[in-house]
Amino acid sequence: MKNSFKYIGSAIVAGLLLSSCSLDEDNPHAGDATLNNFQAWYGMQATCYFPLNNELYSSSDWLIMAETGTDIWVSSNNGDYAKQIFNYEEFGTSTNNSKKLWKQAYTTISTCNTVINEVDNILDGEADAKNILVAEAKTLRAFYYSLLVSQFGPVTLNLESSSSITGIVDLYPKRASEKDIYAQIIKDLSEAIPVLPVEPYGGNRARVTKKTAKGLLCRVYAQRAGLGDKFFGDGKEYWTLARDCAEDMITNKGTYGAYLYSDIADMWADANNRQNKEALFIASAADPYNEIFNLSTTTKNNKLFSYSCGGFIEDDFYNGNSNGKPTKGGSYFYGRLNQQVWQPSEYLMYCFNPEWDRRWEYTWLYTASTFTFLDWGGSVVTPRKKATCKLTEDICNKYGIDKSQIGQTLQPFADCSWINNGAFANQYNVRIWPLGVTEDDASKLLRVATSSAEFGSAGVANTTKAYAVPYPVASNDNRFNTLFVHKPLTADEKAKCPYVVITLSDCYNDTYPYGNTANGSAGSTLPVGNGTAVNGKVCPSLIKFNWAYDGCYTSNLQIKIGDMYIMRFAEVYLIAAEANQMLGDGARAAGFINDLRKRSLRPGYAGNYELATATEDDVLDEYARELCGEFSRWNLLKRHNNIEERLARYNKRAAKSFKPYMYNRPISQEFLDVILNAEEYGDNGYGSTASSGLSGLESY
Repeated sequence: MKNSFKYIGSAIVAGLLLSSCSLDEDNPHAGDATLNNFQAWYGMQATCYFPLNNELYSSSDWLIMAETGTDIWVSSNNGDYAKQIFNYEEFGTSTNNSKKLWKQAYTTISTCNTVINEVDNILDGEADAKNILVAEAKTLRAFYYSLLVSQFGPVTLNLESSSSITGIVDLYPKRASEKDIYAQIIKDLSEAIPVLPVEPYGGNRARVTKKTAKGLLCRVYAQRAGLGDKFFGDGKEYWTLARDCAEDMITNKGTYGAYLYSDIADMWADANNRQNKEALFIASAADPYNEIFNLSTTTKNNKLFSYSCGGFIEDDFYNGNSNGKPTKGGSYFYGRLNQQVWQPSEYLMYCFNPEWDRRWEYTWLYTASTFTFLDWGGSVVTPRKKATCKLTEDICNKYGIDKSQIGQTLQPFADCSWINNGAFANQYNVRIWPLGVTEDDASKLLRVATSSAEFGSAGVANTTKAYAVPYPVASNDNRFNTLFVHKPLTADEKAKCPYVVITLSDCYNDTYPYGNTANGSAGSTLPVGNGTAVNGKVCPSLIKFNWAYDGCYTSNLQIKIGDMYIMRFAEVYLIAAEANQMLGDGARAAGFINDLRKRSLRPGYAGNYELATATEDDVLDEYARELCGEFSRWNLLKRHNNIEERLARYNKRAAKSFKPYMYNRPISQEFLDVILNAEEYGDNGYGSTASSGLSGLESY
């Protein structure tokens, strides 16, 4: 039975979608009603984007699924947070992360179906606009299905409009083969590419465009190739498709509107966050200067930076500044970093060679410092005297700082000034103190560069991101209290440093981070100084989601809002390299890797940084350097069918519990409780149903 709506504003339609019943939310055949008015249909189409910034790319659930349980991340302090995903311990159908992904993807797929199927019932609106919006919905449907099939394997392939239109809620759903699901994804993207414009519809940067669909098609071909290698015998065919698709996009980048920054500093410049030319697909951030900002809660709830940042040595270096402790009172400079749940693995840390690769500082906060706050509406909140620390004999002994540094004063690195944003969230102007300044003279502050072209200019810092501290840090740089290094310093080198020096390899023992000894850690504290001083959580922090620009702050220091990059053009270069290597052309693969390395090269470096040929390990290493933290690692290892091997080498705690059936995530228990054929549908082998549901489907 069909229902027709005369006119419903987009906000009301969105509300109807969000208030759909739990059965609709859980069932792959559910959704909302049909429309015959362009404005109402357009409003429904906009909600196809809803999970991106409001769920998937602003909360930890999908991030943890997409990145952890791999070779590049370990549990913070070797703890038990989300141990089902991090370490495959007690992993089952009730695991919250996988349950949320299932619900969010299927709920929105139903909306995409309705938009696509009901367009012919729209009585007004321009044909070109409707064609573009349908192509957007196909791209988004393909994207959501790509998440489902890559994570869960064979699932239900539903292309029907919502249950309120069809009158059908299927309580006996059937699985489709992965072959069929990927065929539909490829069909949707292939149909969308020629229709989508290069510039986003309506000038709205949040909308998908031609480059989005093309980039996703490259990614989908590569993911399908991994299944072909394992099960279907057609891996070479799909690696060839992935190669050709990626190389076409690189060669004809202008046709698709794709762009690769020539300098890594510009890629991660805070000034480019909301208009990033390299981004192919984004989850767009809210605008705190728009009054709608205060009416919304879901669009300003991005805490991702706080989950991956932390590990400061606070008690001895921040005592004079109650607002400066990042993990306690909170820091206007770093944000409040009291929710750290993951740490980089030792393997990931040593993928980077900072001698030549500037991705090191544009990916990691490898130093720690204090800050001043000289201007809050004319008042000084934190003068320099409250942001400095005088090194005492006790501090030097505790952290292994040479006694020649006793009496040295550690100075702040940054300053935050208040920007009055009226009734909305206050903003802060972060600037950098030059080395050698010891007075509260704001005229000496350096602004963060808006692009690499400004480096070397008067009054401008040589970084485009406040947290990206140029490497190397000088031994006499007293603006920092902690420095992480790849190679141990000699005794003479260390004696010159007024800060705590931590060698990265000392943060791990046999791939385990220091922390919970019950989970295998060699100790609860790092072997730094006298061996008892430093908490096991102390480590470099991922800064890809941590911004410091006017427009990214909210009223909560745990939350920052910026555009999240779902896919960047750099990934297409990696796919080109990956596909060529898998097809046996390591030399051609190396060329695409070298393209990414060239833009990250440190000026003046005279050593060799290029590859002559690339192995599979070289490709996986380059993915780690370029895309760590960007929602991609687990799928990458899955398509290479080597999760067990990588865990055994680089994440031994996770390796203990991983089983081959875990290449497919558990089916949501909430879904199994709703349908009437749960035993037939199965849970992918996790034991809550007698059958895995995968018999005859050629899956893991």
